[in-house]
Amino acid sequence: MFIYVVKTDDSIFSIATKYQVSMDSIRNINGLKTDRLVPGQDLLIPTNMYIVQPGDSLYSISQMSLISIDTIRLYNGLQSDILMAGMKLYLPPRPKYEAEGFSYITPSTPEKNQLIVQTFAPINTFFGIFEYHILQDGGLSTLNDQQLIRLVRENKVAPLAVITNLTPTGFSPELTRRVLNTPEIRERLINNIYNLIKSKNYAGVNIDFERIHESERDLYSGFLRSLSERLRPEGFYTSVAVPAKTSDNISWLKGYDYGGIGAAVDIVFIMAYDWHETSSPPGPTAPIGEVRKTIEYALNHMRGNKIILGVPRYGYNWTMANGTVDSARAVSVSTAIETAMKYQVPIQYSTEYQQPFYQYRDETGKRHIVWFEDARARAQKLQLMVNYRLRGIGAWQLGLHFPQSGILVREFMIPKKII
Repeated sequence: MFIYVVKTDDSIFSIATKYQVSMDSIRNINGLKTDRLVPGQDLLIPTNMYIVQPGDSLYSISQMSLISIDTIRLYNGLQSDILMAGMKLYLPPRPKYEAEGFSYITPSTPEKNQLIVQTFAPINTFFGIFEYHILQDGGLSTLNDQQLIRLVRENKVAPLAVITNLTPTGFSPELTRRVLNTPEIRERLINNIYNLIKSKNYAGVNIDFERIHESERDLYSGFLRSLSERLRPEGFYTSVAVPAKTSDNISWLKGYDYGGIGAAVDIVFIMAYDWHETSSPPGPTAPIGEVRKTIEYALNHMRGNKIILGVPRYGYNWTMANGTVDSARAVSVSTAIETAMKYQVPIQYSTEYQQPFYQYRDETGKRHIVWFEDARARAQKLQLMVNYRLRGIGAWQLGLHFPQSGILVREFMIPKKII
């Protein structure tokens, strides 16, 4: 398999002919709903034989196939780097890294639940079922999740109950402060989480408290430690989602003590995304340099075998007015590509950030800027997981369509199963 970037005047027919694969195989592996393509769109090509094209080099083929130049040389008995157009090169399977997959899922209809679980169960160890939110008195909201939990377990994935500090107005640091600073409420919340997990047949919990203030830093780590001490004796997992952090000097992230959190829990899901989002100017959602710095910072505070690298299945579409953001919305990877197709604008790719982007004008003349994740960007993050020997990789969230992602996960890793 390799990643092909669509060029001007390409078609599925011409690409299939060029690499001697069927058109249906290209459509199926990339989840294409139409044969329309745009320059800059990336496609997975399902073959282990690469036919050299004019202008190719071992370096460019290595980048496309995610295989080192030395490995390509070795398997093809190449004595020099000179390539001739039409030459066939064997692309050997990548060595697989044994790791865990951890993805978030939201309950839906029984039919949609079944489709998503059966599609993604083979590449996931854990599903975080989103979400229960905490109440002022330490109680928990309700969630219609029984059918989904049963389905997840039948497919050999461990379900984790996601507990958040979400309120109707967003994540609430005030609610978290009240719960963490009041011992009886904090203890009640721990008891309620324990009872929820035990009564509903969850494998554990995923705590996703966002916008924690610095004043609650130690209280939050202590809460996680107490929760873990309550759950661990019965074999339940305690996991936590934390925002990406690259240093100790970022004021709004000082509430997250990576060292204390890492010591308290079994799994740390690092949300390595949203460097740019709806409230920011346009830019890359998950730039590779910042993701790398986040991993390196985390490894200075906790063991790699606790870290799940969280990656996005989405991007953002910013609507601009007079050079500033008028509005913005999240879009799935598939929606981002379909929008580029609709307006027939080429997709560009930032090698600095390892993220695709493009601009277009809508029917009313408004300018839009879109940054998102694609197969090239995902491959780079999977390689980071391998290079840094992390526990695994995870995604927000499975309802966002990104058909190439699961194929790439299988290229890089063998998912561990615990049930």
